Amino acid sequence: MSETDRSRPRRRRPFRKAVGLVVLLGVIGYLVVQRESDNGASYCTASATGAAGSAGAGDVQTYEMTPEQAANAATIAAVGISKGLPDRAVTIALATAMQESALRNLDHGDRDSLGLFQQRPSQGWGTPEQIMDPVYSAGIFYDRLAEIKGYTRLPLTVAAQKVQLSGFPQAYAKHEPDATVLTAAFGENGTPASLVCSGPAPSAGDPEKVRAELVRAFGAQAKEALGAGRAGAPAGSVPEAEIGLRLKEGGGPAEARRGRAMAHWAVARSKDLGIARVSYDGSSWVAGRDGGAWLGKGGGGGRKGGAADPHDAPPGEVRIFLARATSR
Repeated sequence: MSETDRSRPRRRRPFRKAVGLVVLLGVIGYLVVQRESDNGASYCTASATGAAGSAGAGDVQTYEMTPEQAANAATIAAVGISKGLPDRAVTIALATAMQESALRNLDHGDRDSLGLFQQRPSQGWGTPEQIMDPVYSAGIFYDRLAEIKGYTRLPLTVAAQKVQLSGFPQAYAKHEPDATVLTAAFGENGTPASLVCSGPAPSAGDPEKVRAELVRAFGAQAKEALGAGRAGAPAGSVPEAEIGLRLKEGGGPAEARRGRAMAHWAVARSKDLGIARVSYDGSSWVAGRDGGAWLGKGGGGGRKGGAADPHDAPPGEVRIFLARATSR
């Protein structure tokens, strides 16, 4: 190499860098559009307004999940409600599953640990098949939690550790804020909260499978609500298959909690169960539309011109509509 070449400054390539930046911004923009589009990737969001006196009082707090994580969170919450446990128990269970599995039903783990809570067959938690059933694994977690005297007054990480006997006992604490937001979507009406899922409309659902899953998650409460619910809308009024759940009249906050939990459970399970629409408490959620938001009465894609929407739910009812098979 000549002395001239050695001393010549390196040429900068601003054009190439600019092109790279444009491409990067284009990719980011595409991903944002896909995420916000009703035809983009599916994801779910729980949101809650901070309670008065809390660090986030008045602020809207959110927690985003995949449909798989939302479905597992809904199952954990439903099982806790079916056992008559308080919101604090649900928050402890959700935070524990967030730490142990990130709300995924794992078929592997440390040594023989499995499932949402990474429970070990060798330690008396059940058979591998049982532990891999989210309803069973949540149920046995709650059973052991309920045996701890005064668990609702304990710091979350202490209560979780007494059940899990983890090698990292302080790890549960960091999930408490997110678990609290999730609990609010399923729990008591102490703070405004909701759960929504966006993305494409699901494939066709099976009404009998949805009924069976409701009963598995909510137990006798779902059986009773299904038995008291409507058999379906009048013939021809709605094109979808429907599942109706009627809550107890005069049931108070506990029944309102159950109704909200069942409605949000249906939204969280919409992708894997083929649920197209859910109506409850003056609002409707429709899969693949409006960014997955809950809309007020009449805003769920019903009839125009002020006519009543046949999909609306009367007070004290949860109505679940199944996606129809598309003709080829």
